[in-house]
Amino acid sequence: MIPTYAIRFYRIYDVGEEIDLAALEKALASSMAIARTGFVRVRPTSMTMEEPPLLLRLQPTYAEVCGTGCTFTVVTRVFDFGAVSICLIYEEKDAPASALQEAATRFTGHNGLDPHFSAALRQVRAILSPIVGDRSIDQDFYDDYTIYLSERLDESVDPVALLLGEKEDFSPEIRQETLANQLSYARDDRAILSWNGAILISPQPPSDLIELIEFAAVQVLELRFYDRGLSRQMEKMYDDIEHADTLFWYSRVRQYRSLMKVLMKTQTEVSEIIEKVNNLIKITDDIYYARVYAMALKVLRSQQWTESLNRRIGIIRENYRMLSDEVNVQHSNFLEWVVIILIAIEVILFLPTALH
Repeated sequence: MIPTYAIRFYRIYDVGEEIDLAALEKALASSMAIARTGFVRVRPTSMTMEEPPLLLRLQPTYAEVCGTGCTFTVVTRVFDFGAVSICLIYEEKDAPASALQEAATRFTGHNGLDPHFSAALRQVRAILSPIVGDRSIDQDFYDDYTIYLSERLDESVDPVALLLGEKEDFSPEIRQETLANQLSYARDDRAILSWNGAILISPQPPSDLIELIEFAAVQVLELRFYDRGLSRQMEKMYDDIEHADTLFWYSRVRQYRSLMKVLMKTQTEVSEIIEKVNNLIKITDDIYYARVYAMALKVLRSQQWTESLNRRIGIIRENYRMLSDEVNVQHSNFLEWVVIILIAIEVILFLPTALH
């Protein structure tokens, strides 16, 4: 049975490398509650995942926000491509549905939750350490997302205020834009999605929709993470090329070849990861879930981040081609000079004999 209402607060991080989930699952099997993600209300063939993430249940946490004490269930999902999604879940089983608005306002912008996410991240880091070692997780680079759940949307609850996190007399244009992305499967359910949150109205627990939206948010975080990484790699690439241009030609060629190896490795690794991220879930014959998933990716601007990554990869490929051409030119020039020197040596050696 679904609570009167619930709020799920997410923060999504990246470890910076792939994670062996099978090894992690084996290492944790005897010490904590773990499970693989599985969809509940669809046939197994309708939605498939090549490597379902690992679900870990952490210790509950207590927070006092705006004078009100709250206990949160804490869960985290670990993805094989390096993402970690931490979720703080606040539920009310006896409060009226109208109380959702007040609770949402209390936690606007994840107010008061920073120390609890930090504590959960430290737990996750300790759990992952046997697999990824002491690799640090950048806790300042993350995406957050909020999902509001209710068995019904009370008339006193303004969905626009929920999603935007403020009480205002919103203009018709803002209302229309905020509520533009919504879908329903039955007469008594609704999914409203925006770039930083979603509202799911359903008399039954919409667990599959919750996971689909979370997975879409994870995908976008990964795209942002690698877009940032490629941006930094490109800045270093330009600095290295500029430095190489100041070297003697032989050292310059060696530096170019070294850069080419780095660029090829970067392009290959990022392309493989992005392919894995973009194919996290395959939805075959469940039209409604496919529409919700596609809408979540759209409102989270997945396409823009994918295009940005593709542009950066294209620039890296073009620089690789230019460096390759330059190396070939330098090699050809070297061979020409070798031929000239050999001819000169032959002339020097045999010209005196010819004169006598």
